[in-house]
Amino acid sequence: MNQIGAENQTSITIDDAMSESNELDSCYNCFQHFVTNGFSKIDESSFEGDIIKTSFFSSLSRNPQISYRTKIVAIHKNSNTSQCWKIRAHSFGVYTKAVADTRGGDANIKYAWYGASKNEICETVMHGFTWRRHSISVSPAKHGLDSVLCSGVDGSGVRHLLLCRVILGKQEVVREDSSDQFHPSSMDFDSAVDDISSPTRYIIWNTHLNCNILPCYILSFEAPLYLSGLTEPKTIKPKTWITFGTLISILSPFLDHSQRASLEEQYTNYLEKKITRPQMIQRVRAIAGNQLLSAVVKLYTNKVQFWT
Repeated sequence: MNQIGAENQTSITIDDAMSESNELDSCYNCFQHFVTNGFSKIDESSFEGDIIKTSFFSSLSRNPQISYRTKIVAIHKNSNTSQCWKIRAHSFGVYTKAVADTRGGDANIKYAWYGASKNEICETVMHGFTWRRHSISVSPAKHGLDSVLCSGVDGSGVRHLLLCRVILGKQEVVREDSSDQFHPSSMDFDSAVDDISSPTRYIIWNTHLNCNILPCYILSFEAPLYLSGLTEPKTIKPKTWITFGTLISILSPFLDHSQRASLEEQYTNYLEKKITRPQMIQRVRAIAGNQLLSAVVKLYTNKVQFWT
């Protein structure tokens, strides 16, 4: 019993050991989806990337705790090269001119943030905004925190925001309880806001969804999940234990002779305290590969910790 207690104090979950690779794999799949659908990654330190980064952190300024602990993972730009986005960009241009002609030469185009789950962001990237019951709300550029609160964290702890150009035209004020409205109240208006003088929400009606809003960038970031309002605390599941020896036995049938020999050599080094526990975990990952290791562990248990 005392031995297990001592081992618990120095144990590392395999989820922690593989977190870096899992996050990279998850992010890679998501980012690959963005690229496949016409969004190209831009350098965060470039002039364009720096403007977006500065705007984003400025929009979080009313909550310094969140701003300080938020880290940008990637920025992708809509290159409008896919057939879908060529058509939508063209429609946006046509509507910009039409609204400008109607509203005295000014279409009143603004940048705005839109936060949602990873799946919804991916769907939007592929197909554009889908039909809603009434409208969607986007946050003015300086109120990004509201969209952060609406974003969903994916399995790797990353959230995604769309930075969009929106055609606001002439705006009307709509109360939050105006739940039955799904289009402008008259031909005199194009969009809605919660407050004319200091809006925190731009409302794009369902009838204007894919003409008056054009996603330009995807901002992927990590935010402090434990802060109030960002997410519900996760339920901690019981953890199951597995020895390195057992893990090696499970992995062995999937490895060739040289891999098995290398793994056994590293295990001997670990038992002789020539390498540390984190080093052993890294070497298991390097020899077996992240994909195989992850698959084997998931077959064994959802949560695994190592001890000798």
